[in-house]
Amino acid sequence: MSSDIDPITFAVIKNGLDTIVDDMAYTVMRTARSPIVRDVLDYSATICDARGRILAQAKTVALHLGAVPDAIVAVLGEFGDELSDGDIIILNDPYAGGMHLPDIFMFKPIFHAQALQGFAVVIAHHSDVGGRVPGSNASDSTEIFQEGLRIPPLKLYAAGQADRSLFALLRNNVRLPDMLIGDLAAQVATCNVGERAFIALLKKHGADGLEHYFNALLDYGEQMTRQAIRAWPNGRYSFTDYIDDDGIDDGPIAIVCAIDVMDDHLYVDFEGSSPQVKGAINCTLSYTKSSTYIGVRCALGREVPNNAGIYRCITITAPEGSILNPRMPGAVAARALTGYRVVDAVLGALAEIAPERVMAAGEGGNTVVCIGGYEAGDQTPFILVDMINGAWGGRARKDGIEGVTNPSQNMSNMPVETLEARYPIRMEAYGLRQDSCGPGEYRGGLGLVRQYRLLAEEAVLQLRADRTDIAPYGLFGGGRAAPSRNILDPQGTAVELPGKVTRTLRRDEVIRHEQAGGGGYGDPLCRDPGLVARDVVDEKISPAFAEDHFGVILMPDGLQPDLAATEACRRQRRQD
Repeated sequence: MSSDIDPITFAVIKNGLDTIVDDMAYTVMRTARSPIVRDVLDYSATICDARGRILAQAKTVALHLGAVPDAIVAVLGEFGDELSDGDIIILNDPYAGGMHLPDIFMFKPIFHAQALQGFAVVIAHHSDVGGRVPGSNASDSTEIFQEGLRIPPLKLYAAGQADRSLFALLRNNVRLPDMLIGDLAAQVATCNVGERAFIALLKKHGADGLEHYFNALLDYGEQMTRQAIRAWPNGRYSFTDYIDDDGIDDGPIAIVCAIDVMDDHLYVDFEGSSPQVKGAINCTLSYTKSSTYIGVRCALGREVPNNAGIYRCITITAPEGSILNPRMPGAVAARALTGYRVVDAVLGALAEIAPERVMAAGEGGNTVVCIGGYEAGDQTPFILVDMINGAWGGRARKDGIEGVTNPSQNMSNMPVETLEARYPIRMEAYGLRQDSCGPGEYRGGLGLVRQYRLLAEEAVLQLRADRTDIAPYGLFGGGRAAPSRNILDPQGTAVELPGKVTRTLRRDEVIRHEQAGGGGYGDPLCRDPGLVARDVVDEKISPAFAEDHFGVILMPDGLQPDLAATEACRRQRRQD
């Protein structure tokens, strides 16, 4: 840090920026209309400087935020010097800075003393943006034109005046116009909160002084990142993970990650990954970058600030025309699934570099269950977008945890009460899936089970799941977790469905999703027998699972391990 930077002022400004983005995040949650934003928390907020560099980001969906640099390049490329006070720009076009169509970016340029000083940015997943299916998120679309309304960088407000034509266009092309307009209003309110607080910071410290400290803050992020990378051994480290399929053609689909550690810089290359596919799991380069940043960030220390300084230390490349850098008009609605697998592949490569900081694979990313249709009588549309957040993999000294968001996000499982109150759906099961964890000295977390019964006459079901064929991997001798399953009519004919499904549901039909667990970390035969017994008592694993995977034999009361029998069992397993 340069000698003209006062460390106390530096800390005050850094914490002030963190407070601004956290206030923005709370504003979205308090003002949004849709459950996918308000309850599931599928949104993000950040503050950028006048050059579009991220200064601070809220603890929201991190996978969104790494795509902001490419999105703001599109905004500045379109408007440049034509930005003015009171403008608000939106975009969602994956081929013009966006990620997939339901995620609408909103940028509000912040002016002070007649000069552009920064941007308040909010991204929200909207319940519907048109297209061939309710929710605009089907895995089996084959081109971007089927997926909904594409919005290039456009001014929703110009100098404070709403563009009535753009609002009318949006209203007339979505199934839930009031919901979309309400969530856009929440984004606007949030941008205003960020703008007011940022201007207060400018008034307190002065624009010139703040710019100097902003540069120092980004430099600090870079320095901390380079310091961490410098401690890693130079060399090339690679890992390949797989997506089951794209919902149209058979898989598997390879995600190949190679990381070159060169002193204090990382070069991450995805050469060898699958060509782009027919189905809607193609992942734009901006999202590939974001997923990669997240994977690397997981291996850095907590003290590293979340700003654009980190990006200076990581160079990312993916072949054009690949699943990680598709060409128009490739479909991308379900691109998050591929982003999760990028994170898994990056963490797999990092496991060789920084094993103490990396966990085994989690559940494979959240499962999306979308059920949309019309209420009987008045034909009011409904669209449930439910995202099931499940399990982490085992870690160097801790088990994986369950019932939580994937590490690449900060999302929540929708409360059953909210779901049943708002939609003609009954949740008939919600809990942990016994024996779904990957065995290890530190076991993976358990996946979740959610079971839905349709109470409307008819609806369109979209399922976006993975890890049905290729289960989450373990590390350092840890075992794979149980794969995921989709089951139609689980208490009757029990028809097993593929991971990616678009089909019609009829009244009283039931769909059950059993999520994959997290992979294990370390040799399962080294696990503390007392911990295994406790998991059996808690019904997280069965006695048979304890014996088969951990070599633990329980006493007749089933409450304590039989240590002598366990030692004999484990000795025999090691000999075999």
